[in-house]
Amino acid sequence: MPGLSAARARKLIKSMQGSRVLVLGDVMLDEFIWGRVARISPEAPVPVVEVTGQSFHLGGAGNVASNVRALGGGAVLAGVVGADNAGQRVRDALKAAGVETRLAVTEGGRPTTMKTRIIAHNQQVVRADREQSDEIPDALEARLLADVRETLPSCHALILSDYQKGVVTPRLTRAVVALARRRRIPVLVDPKVRHFALYRRVTLVTPNQQEAEEATGLRVRTAADLQAVGRRLLELLDCSAALVTRGEHGMSLFERGRPPLHVPTAAREVFDVTGAGDTVIATLGLALGAGAPLPDAARLANYAAGVVVGKLGTATATPEELQAAVEAGESA
Repeated sequence: MPGLSAARARKLIKSMQGSRVLVLGDVMLDEFIWGRVARISPEAPVPVVEVTGQSFHLGGAGNVASNVRALGGGAVLAGVVGADNAGQRVRDALKAAGVETRLAVTEGGRPTTMKTRIIAHNQQVVRADREQSDEIPDALEARLLADVRETLPSCHALILSDYQKGVVTPRLTRAVVALARRRRIPVLVDPKVRHFALYRRVTLVTPNQQEAEEATGLRVRTAADLQAVGRRLLELLDCSAALVTRGEHGMSLFERGRPPLHVPTAAREVFDVTGAGDTVIATLGLALGAGAPLPDAARLANYAAGVVVGKLGTATATPEELQAAVEAGESA
């Protein structure tokens, strides 16, 4: 099967500008503490990081929505934040990115999920998480469902960004999937293995290889093993397609009634894989919302992932960067 030409990519990227995506899921704040290591602590065998800087970025569902906007599409984000400084930083960052929000604010001290990464010499030293991951209360669940019901008719795709932090509940998931299916709006899920049973009859799931192995109970050692995993995912979820992301081995797309499509990685250099899965599903959602066939959407998402892993920290890709990556791949 032929690859994605630069001319085809240009047309597709342009059509994505008119696509509007609703992202529902776990909103996070990524904090990066930058520094350098010159010595080992005398208190314990750990490096002492001399801090030189600090930065904050949208994470989780927020990063998916930010990626949608960076690629030129319209993004609406539904999720939950705490009544805290991290929650306000999330709101400010979403406003700066041009993302429309349908955010519910928690009560009772539930914090905004925040991941703090300490980076020294471009290497992650440690990560600290602040979160409360039990399921959100019924009142917040009802509010999010009402927001989705109101917003979905104006959107072309729905992305469920499940980081297992309590927003993607069984009742909410089943309700929003049913709403989208009735309107024939594609539903894409960045999954967690524990919630796999919730994703039945969605359009597309995007597990990484480890998640796919855990969900199916199969190990991937050969090409035949990979095909068996893909077939099993389609059977388990009764979904239209599964895209298994495989790191340096690229991606493998499995669709009902079609042969598998294996897309080699487009990454030239890998500095940081943080948030690459968010970029993949954002690109897929925009492309499918614009009416692209799944194989073209998968190839484009692969190029977008190649762009962001070449950047340090949680990153996004622009239409110009994506087009340049496709042209570089065509000429390689």
